[in-house]
Amino acid sequence: MKATDKNTTTRQDMVSPAADAAGALKDFFIDSLKDIYWAENALVKALPKMAANASSPLLVSAITEHLEITKLQVARLETIFAVLGENAEGKKCEAMAGLLKEGDSILEETVPGPVRDAGIIAASQKIEHYEIATYGTLCAFAKTLGENDAAQLLTQTLAEEKEADMILSDAAYSSINFVAAENVSDNLNLPDKKGKR
Repeated sequence: MKATDKNTTTRQDMVSPAADAAGALKDFFIDSLKDIYWAENALVKALPKMAANASSPLLVSAITEHLEITKLQVARLETIFAVLGENAEGKKCEAMAGLLKEGDSILEETVPGPVRDAGIIAASQKIEHYEIATYGTLCAFAKTLGENDAAQLLTQTLAEEKEADMILSDAAYSSINFVAAENVSDNLNLPDKKGKR
């Protein structure tokens, strides 16, 4: 067998496009909007569960406030679809589905209190970072395509996602992570998953 350079792409590495694959940037832009539209609607459903599982009033408030902002972002995406002459429809976002599933796992793997709050912040920031990357890309696409109205609306959402990330960081560094770290000795006597101490 002939050795190949790790950095060399071979024919077998090439992925065949799906029948409905985007062939133009505008098509890919619309497809990406459908993806984030699904993601934001999924968040509207998931954020109340995160708030219900948080114990810090600061974190509950941050999540509750972001839920309202997320609802506005869904409406803003619907406006963008209208501006582009497209129907507002979602396409399952596998990345967001995975991040939400990971968030559920964190809830199951932590006891209520500061450690769970730290986990909720970690999961929430992963979501925010995904959204920041997505909206940054969508802004660039909109500007490139000359869709200035869409670019302006997407830039507004991008700013909100960056602010949400900063709020979560502030909550983590102002108290939650430190309280979670102090709770280590208190949690040493907790039963494990099988009920043993």
